[in-house]
Amino acid sequence: QVQLVESGGGSVQAGGSLRLSCALSGYTYSRTCMGWFRQAPGKEREGVASMLTNGGNIYYADSVKGRFTISQDNAKTTVYLQMNSLKPEDTAIYYCAAVSLGSSCGLANPRRYWGQGTQVTVSS
Repeated sequence: QVQLVESGGGSVQAGGSLRLSCALSGYTYSRTCMGWFRQAPGKEREGVASMLTNGGNIYYADSVKGRFTISQDNAKTTVYLQMNSLKPEDTAIYYCAAVSLGSSCGLANPRRYWGQGTQVTVSS
């Protein structure tokens, strides 16, 4: 059974930082497309960042480039999202996702497995 367990969400003031974690189990971690998506109230879910666990391209949404960093710890089969210089518009539920159903790990491609989500709230 594939599981994605997220942690690290919370509330922070604008300009602050948070780090999200996502641990994958039940699936071969090597050469897996892992990523972060988010959904704000009243908005559609959007891709934030994604990467292949064996290296290769890393993708970021334009809105987070230069502020967010996706990384991984292979030994822990865990990916992270370091979020700096947070803005109120970053407020959303953040979801970890694994395995692209498309031809690449790009953010536009749907994902097969999803975590339960973790709330990030940024106050002004």
